[in-house]
Amino acid sequence: MAPSRDRLLHFGFKATMFSNSDEAVINKKLPKELLLRIFSFLDVVTLCRCAQVSRAWNVLALDGSNWQRIDLFDFQRDIEGRVVENISKRCGGFLRKLSLRGCLGVGDNALRTFAQNCRNIEVLNLNGCTKTTDAEGCPLLEQLNISWCDQVTKDGIQALVRGCGGLKALFLKGCTQLEDEALKYIGAHCPELVTLNLQTCLQITDEGLITICRGCHKLQSLCASGCSNITDAILNALGQNCPRLR
Repeated sequence: MAPSRDRLLHFGFKATMFSNSDEAVINKKLPKELLLRIFSFLDVVTLCRCAQVSRAWNVLALDGSNWQRIDLFDFQRDIEGRVVENISKRCGGFLRKLSLRGCLGVGDNALRTFAQNCRNIEVLNLNGCTKTTDAEGCPLLEQLNISWCDQVTKDGIQALVRGCGGLKALFLKGCTQLEDEALKYIGAHCPELVTLNLQTCLQITDEGLITICRGCHKLQSLCASGCSNITDAILNALGQNCPRLR
């Protein structure tokens, strides 16, 4: 039986759910450290199932060290903000990678709590989280996908890049409110940037992209598909400033 929304929501289980199976042979034969290592290879659904077996397994399965990489897209797409808040509180500094792709119910409040608790996050996918606006935090972030978050403005980009100077991949596809000023912030604060996707960012022009070329010399991949206001000047700037482009 797949874990229910309530079980994921509370990110833990009541003791009354468990049978008297803590004395099972596997718990006697294997030390907790080894069981914890085994659990570290399991996906979200399996961990939630294991957490229902016994009190001992509940503690091991929901240990923050097992939740370093979480992708909720294939598990449940109607995730609410409080689920993200609960995850961030339990995982804390363990969490390195989180995908909330398509989670339409996740907004700024949840991400604010997330940023406060998960300071070591490196990869964050918010593709299609349309309730998300401008946010900041997570100084170790290296990859961020906020494609189709069309409420994000230059203010959010400014806060992001000033706090996350180590960004290597930034996906802004469909962020239609972004203008050249947002790109100037990226060019000024993201020297490590390798991948940038600006597809369908309709308002950007040569001016903004030239700033990217001059500030992001490590750039290898640039997507400006659908950006109808750019000209040959961009190709010239790329050729002069981005020798690693692939």
